[in-house]
Amino acid sequence: MPTPRAAVIHDLSGFGRCSLTEVIPILSVMGVQCCPLPTAFLSTHTGGFEGFTFLDMTEELPRAAAHWKSLDLKFQAIYSGFLGSERQIDIVAGFIRTFREKDTLVMVDPVMGDNGQAYQTYTPAMCAGMARLAALADVITPNLTEAAFLLGRDYGQLLDGGRAVHDEAALRTLAQELSLGGKRSVALTGAALAPGQTGAMCFDARTGRAEAVQTEFVAHPLHGTGDIFASVLTGGLMRGDSLLDAAARAVDFIHACALRTVAQGLSLREGVDFEPLLGQLVPR
Repeated sequence: MPTPRAAVIHDLSGFGRCSLTEVIPILSVMGVQCCPLPTAFLSTHTGGFEGFTFLDMTEELPRAAAHWKSLDLKFQAIYSGFLGSERQIDIVAGFIRTFREKDTLVMVDPVMGDNGQAYQTYTPAMCAGMARLAALADVITPNLTEAAFLLGRDYGQLLDGGRAVHDEAALRTLAQELSLGGKRSVALTGAALAPGQTGAMCFDARTGRAEAVQTEFVAHPLHGTGDIFASVLTGGLMRGDSLLDAAARAVDFIHACALRTVAQGLSLREGVDFEPLLGQLVPR
């Protein structure tokens, strides 16, 4: 059987583990051919670094897509992450419409913000565009901030003003709402059922069930964990795992990487020290 192939549409940072520097090795070790379509090149990621360079790849995206189409390339998955402009969002939507086939997995990580705030580059119009893009997905992986944006809700009131933040029923209802009436699967990240925990609330569109996966919270801000989660989830789904099993693998892997990173006292802006643990993701 040919190695499954994924088109991955993310930015590339030369230093600081995130986006393509995580996506490519994770999908590769999980047995997926990774075909990157970079949206931008940055000398470092933007979290904790100053003076970084930025090369916008918007003009190259449709040219690369047109060349891939001329080669009649087929992708078993299309996976997008951080996007830099409204135009890029529209280009990615067009890419999905062009390359999607009956069995293509479309994964959209709707990267827009965290901790109740949109990222500096994200305007209200871009957030609305990301919601339209996410409507094309089979699976989305928003955090709680992005869930609020997708639903047009106030973040402060998303889980009853914080009173239901550890309420399993409330988190389950939120994941179901994000599914657009059961049309897409959801892995809601940063969903904690109790203090000191973290994980994901998953709604599986195939079964119509919402279930949670949890692990111990490592109390340090670590860059790149969202990209790791979505990448491991994508790799697991491509090799036939259920949504819940794939999410559990992602949560456990991030926890192991976070423990390793903190134990070594590494600069947190460098991202999660995941490379030595990639062997845990090799298919058995």
